[in-house]
Amino acid sequence: MFLSLPYPEEELLCVNVFKVQRQTYFEITATVKWRRLNTMDGGFQFLDIILFAMIAIFLILRLRGALGRRDGTDGNHKDPFTPHDHGADSPDNDNVVQLPDRSDSSQPANQDRDFDLSDQEEAKPQTPIQAGITQIMLADSSFQEDGFKKGASMAFEMILDAFTRGDSKALKPLLSPEVFANFTDAINAREAAEEKVEDQLVGFKVVEILEAGMEGRDALVTIKFVTEQINATMDSYGRVVDGDPNKVIEVVDLWTFSRDTKSRDPNWFLVATHVPA
Repeated sequence: MFLSLPYPEEELLCVNVFKVQRQTYFEITATVKWRRLNTMDGGFQFLDIILFAMIAIFLILRLRGALGRRDGTDGNHKDPFTPHDHGADSPDNDNVVQLPDRSDSSQPANQDRDFDLSDQEEAKPQTPIQAGITQIMLADSSFQEDGFKKGASMAFEMILDAFTRGDSKALKPLLSPEVFANFTDAINAREAAEEKVEDQLVGFKVVEILEAGMEGRDALVTIKFVTEQINATMDSYGRVVDGDPNKVIEVVDLWTFSRDTKSRDPNWFLVATHVPA
């Protein structure tokens, strides 16, 4: 009968062996005592010593044979304090993904880090335009260079069309007060002279950011527009007084847009215009 004790398998085996050996010892001891009681011959004391010696040897051999079967190094025993070696004979070896060995002494441990640092050291410093765009992006996380240039191109076309038609109401939400005043004065002077302007935008050739940066809370971006247009000015009789209605010309304009980055209004306003000489 085995005892259900919370001991390892070796200790359970020891308990069972000791029980068997103790029972054998008791049986042999009882036999010896019975023989001593049934004889008065002193010569049998020597026999008792031999029997006890045999019992001791028998118990030692049995105990050694039982405990010596496992020594913690056989294949079925796993030492929890020793890493398991998943060798080629392991049944799960096919499912093991071998990772690259990073302990190669031929490559310094900080090689990747040194490479990154060297890249940063060799990186070219930002141009003034790039630095200005970075400042704007820090103040306005929604700012994107490509998206801004597309929006500025649309604003250019809308402003040119409204100015040609003399539509002050369409211009006002797109211009700063100063620029709106200048555009209105030009429209009024043209109407006073009874002249008509024909400005037709054929297409864009260049849309390029020339300057960018922050002035306080205001973001400022200057764009160079190189466009193809048809420009002509006619008097009240329809006679051409300036330009050529049948000729496509290249026009260069420098427009500066501004936006208050602290405002909830996402719109940019035209704050300055300039035509290079």
